[in-house]
Amino acid sequence: MAAAGLEEPSDPGRWSVRVRGLHVTYRTPVDPRANTLRHRAMRMARASALRRGATAKDRGFREVLAVRGVDLDVEHGTVLGIIGANGAGKSTLMRAVAGILPPSQGRIEVNGRISTLLALGVGFNGNLSGRENVVLGGLAAGMTRRQIAERYEQIAAWADLGEFIDMPMKTYSSGMYGRLAFAVSTHMDPEVLLIDEALSAGDAKFKRKSYDKIGELVAQARTILLVSHAMGTLRELCSEVLWMHRGRAVALGDPEEVTAEYLRFQEVGEEPVVMEDV
Repeated sequence: MAAAGLEEPSDPGRWSVRVRGLHVTYRTPVDPRANTLRHRAMRMARASALRRGATAKDRGFREVLAVRGVDLDVEHGTVLGIIGANGAGKSTLMRAVAGILPPSQGRIEVNGRISTLLALGVGFNGNLSGRENVVLGGLAAGMTRRQIAERYEQIAAWADLGEFIDMPMKTYSSGMYGRLAFAVSTHMDPEVLLIDEALSAGDAKFKRKSYDKIGELVAQARTILLVSHAMGTLRELCSEVLWMHRGRAVALGDPEEVTAEYLRFQEVGEEPVVMEDV
């Protein structure tokens, strides 16, 4: 994996994900009440009074720079763990790679089919059964109904929901949700799999099965980006770890070394040196 300041890879065919100079900015209300009906009406009433080109703050919003100048090259078959405190930009980076959030600056290149497991239940319809949601998830991943049907038995067996597979997903526990979501995302022949904290929802058996499945994908040279606060999980599964802080890349490298450095930072609390400052 290459990082900030490194030369372009000599063999682009080796890389699944390439990120260059990535900045992601989004807007959030300045006043937490600003999304109420009354405040929306007030904004509409004064909109005509705002001069053309007014700032986001003038309109009742502030801009948050969630990712700041991140560079990455992720090689085929890599399991990249991503760590950092809440608000560090981990999930924003994942959503940008997934194509959900557009870059404000910079570029992202993905080589291969992406499968995402970014939030519990995202992409599922709670009023539909697990069986129906398997079809829904497969179609969303760009698969044909025939391809989905060919994989259905494997997905159902891995999720191990029994008769609940034909019940509405709104009746599922978080663990059941997580098992089916993981089964769908990993059995849809992904070349790049993005997982954001999904392994935290489940018992020890689910986690062990998940680790084994991730191992299978890695053996097939599939690429995985994994956000987690579980340092033990990252040390066991990952080939490299990226530490993010306030939207920037702080450290990238050996899982044992980077996670240890991050834990020391949490204890001491000193501001870390970001990679581009080194």
